[in-house]
Amino acid sequence: MYKSKNISVVVPAYNEEKQIENVILTMPKFVDRIVIVDDKSTDKTVQIVSKLIKKNRKIILIQHKKNEGVGGAIASGYKWCKNNNTDVSVVMAGDGQMLPKDLKTILDPVADGQADYSKANRLLSGNAFTKIPKYRYFGNSMLTFLTKIASGYWHVVDSQTGYCAINNKMLNLIEWDKMYKGYGQPNDLLVRLNIYNAVVKDVPIEPVYGIGEKSGIKVRKVFFTIPVLLCKMFLWRMKEKYIIRDFHPLVFFYSFGLILAFISSILFLRLVYYWPRIPQFNFLTWMLCVITSIQFIIFAMWFDMEYNRHLK
Repeated sequence: MYKSKNISVVVPAYNEEKQIENVILTMPKFVDRIVIVDDKSTDKTVQIVSKLIKKNRKIILIQHKKNEGVGGAIASGYKWCKNNNTDVSVVMAGDGQMLPKDLKTILDPVADGQADYSKANRLLSGNAFTKIPKYRYFGNSMLTFLTKIASGYWHVVDSQTGYCAINNKMLNLIEWDKMYKGYGQPNDLLVRLNIYNAVVKDVPIEPVYGIGEKSGIKVRKVFFTIPVLLCKMFLWRMKEKYIIRDFHPLVFFYSFGLILAFISSILFLRLVYYWPRIPQFNFLTWMLCVITSIQFIIFAMWFDMEYNRHLK
């Protein structure tokens, strides 16, 4: 136990035969349960974990009959924690990139009752730019900005990290079967947490790379799928939080801003078509639409930021 809280660590694992044993053996002693979720590995991951179970009663092994993705593995682990009355549940990857020495730092805000959900933030480190591969650093930064808009957690940075802790209250409120099963799971979860007004805290940690880990992320795929997911989740949050649960005028600001943005796009295409013949055709109308659209959207973002300020 840690600070009188029952602690379970969920470890999603897919073909992690090189790192999984070290992840388990270096787990802090205060952890009550180590929930390994094998996502239909094709290497020796299951054999290694099964061997360790004989020596450590804390280890629980959940095996998927088919590969469900990292989000699906995390959801299975969370559901086990929910059904076994865990006070605080932590996610720690099976590839060794999440250091056990940072676990207390991740746990403290939730264990102390200061937050419902705490997550690692690798981008605040002064070494982040040199340690994290450049394409991941810039990709993470872009997705973080989009996640701020979609989730309403404007203070959150490093949206793609999976090193996090969640309390029992939120564990029971979130519908885990509806959770996104791919690499957009952390983004999906942040949006869902905002619906329930969960307090979320960022915890700075050092990024870890070059330890023999093998990422399953396909950059070209997530470059399109996660932004699309965020667009869908943003619209869902607007409906659930600002229409169904509590009406807020920012819905009108976002709606008018997006409608005017669409009209501006049509006017721009028309402007380009007619420009060689009539240089000033519709230019002022187009500029007015663009400026008004930007103003509406910025006001909506500001309203959203103010409405969620107490959740940090």
